[in-house]
Amino acid sequence: MATEVDICNLALAHLGDDATIASLNPPEGSAQAEKSARFYPIARDTLLNMHTWNFASKRGSLATTANTLDQWDYAYAAPSDMMSPVAIISPTAQNDYATRMSAGDTPGGLTSNYAPTIVAGQYTPQQFALETDSTGAYLIYTNQENAVLRYQAKVTDTSQFTPLFVITLSWHLASMLAGPVIKGDQGTAEAKRSTEIMAGYLAQAKQSDNLNRDITVEHIVPWTAGR
Repeated sequence: MATEVDICNLALAHLGDDATIASLNPPEGSAQAEKSARFYPIARDTLLNMHTWNFASKRGSLATTANTLDQWDYAYAAPSDMMSPVAIISPTAQNDYATRMSAGDTPGGLTSNYAPTIVAGQYTPQQFALETDSTGAYLIYTNQENAVLRYQAKVTDTSQFTPLFVITLSWHLASMLAGPVIKGDQGTAEAKRSTEIMAGYLAQAKQSDNLNRDITVEHIVPWTAGR
C-alpha cells in the first residue's frame, strides 16, 4: 500500500530528484516536501475528477431541503463528501448502469445522466441539476421522489487507491512538480514528458476500472424495439 509520502517520493524520482521526504503533514522542512505538500492535494483531486473511479463511487439516500425552483419537483442537500454527482436513481433500483441496445449494436457506453432511457422492467438514471444556494452549499434538483444519489466521493485514504491509480497520480504530480523543482526550459520539458506518460497510464487505469463495473445490457430485437 502506497502512502502519500510514497507517492510524492515516486513523483520526485520520476523527475530524477534523489531526495527522499519523510513527512508531508507537516512538511519536514525541505523544499521538495513543501512543494509536494502544496501540489499533492491538487494532483489527487484533479485525477479523481478525470474518471468515475469505482473505489470512489458511493451511493446514499438524500435529505430533502427547501425547493425554490418550479421546474423540479424535489430539492436535496448534497452529501458532505461529494466531489461530483453521477446518477439519481430510485431507492428500489438495483443497477443504474442499465443500457438499452437494439440487435446489431456494439456493447459499451453508459446511459447518459442527462438523457435517461426508460425501459420496461428496468430503471435508468433520472435527470437532475446541481446548483449552489446562497450559502455556497450544493443542492441537487430532480423529479425523483426519495432520491438515491450515486456519486464520486473525495477519497483521501491512499489505501483505497488501485495500483494503476497510484502510478498515474505519481506522474500527474510529477508534471506539477517539474517546473518548481527543475525550473527553466528543462523543467518545462519534464512537465510535458510527465503529462504524456500520465496520459498513457490514465488510459490503462480507466480501462481496468471499467472492466470491474457492473453494466447490464438489455438486448432488443428489431420487431420489439418500438414497444
